[in-house]
Amino acid sequence: MADPLKFSIDGLVLDPGDASLPLPDDGLLRGDGVFEVIRIYAGRPFALGLHLDRMERSAAAIELPLDRAALTTEIEALLDSLDHPDCLLRVVQTRAGRRIGSIEPLPVHTATIALATVTYSPTVILNGVKSLSYAANMQVTRLAKAAGAAEALFIRPDQVVLEAPTSSIFWATADGRLRTPAIEAGVLDSITRRKVLERIEVEQGEFPLDDLLAAPEAFLASTTREVQPIERIDDRTYPEKPGPLTKAAAAAFTQALEEELGA
Repeated sequence: MADPLKFSIDGLVLDPGDASLPLPDDGLLRGDGVFEVIRIYAGRPFALGLHLDRMERSAAAIELPLDRAALTTEIEALLDSLDHPDCLLRVVQTRAGRRIGSIEPLPVHTATIALATVTYSPTVILNGVKSLSYAANMQVTRLAKAAGAAEALFIRPDQVVLEAPTSSIFWATADGRLRTPAIEAGVLDSITRRKVLERIEVEQGEFPLDDLLAAPEAFLASTTREVQPIERIDDRTYPEKPGPLTKAAAAAFTQALEEELGA
C-alpha cells in the first residue's frame, strides 16, 4: 500500500504523522474488522453507495456494529479536505469501533499483467466478506512475484478458477463468449465486476483452469485497475491483449463512470 496522504479517525481529519489508534483493538491484533477501497475521480467517489452496501453486508456477516451514517459524514469531510482529487479512499471499521478513512495515491499499473496460479481453499465463513484478515492475499502476491509474475490467481483445489487477490477475472471462449466465476464459486461481489455484468453479456459459473488457459484473451477488473488485459498466466501467453471482449468490457466500465460521474 502506498503511503497515505491523509487520515480520518472517528471523524477527525489528520495528516499521517498525527494519526494514531489506541490499543487494544482486535482490528489490528486479530484482523477483526471490515474495509472498502473506493476510487476517487476528480474528487468524486465512484459507486460509494454500492461500496457502503457491501461494507454493511461484510460487517453483518461477522456481527460487527457499523454506523453507516457516521461513516458517510466522515467520508464527506475527508473528501472535502483533499488536495489530491484523483486517489483512493480506504474505509475501515475495526472491532473496537474505530472508523478510519485513508486517502491514498493511485497505484501505478502496467498496461498488461502476468499472473501465477496459487491453489487456495475459500473460507466459507468469510465468503463475500471484505475483512481485515488479508494476510493470505498479501502472501499469495509475494509468491506470485517470486515466480516471476506480478500478481496471483486463486485456483480451488478442484482446479476451479476463482479470482486474483484484489481483482475479478474474465476471459473469452473460442466462440466469442465472455466468462467469469460466479459468486457461488467463492469469489467477492466486486463492484467493477458488477458494472461490467450490468452492461455486457457474461456467462457466470464454475469453470476449470483449462478453460481459462484455452481462452484467446483474458482480463482483470477492479477498483484500481478498472479493466486490465492479462498477458500471461503461468506459462500460457495470451495472443490478444487487449482483445475485442476486453475492449468491450473497458468501454462498458467507461460508460458506467460517465453515467455516475459525468466523466
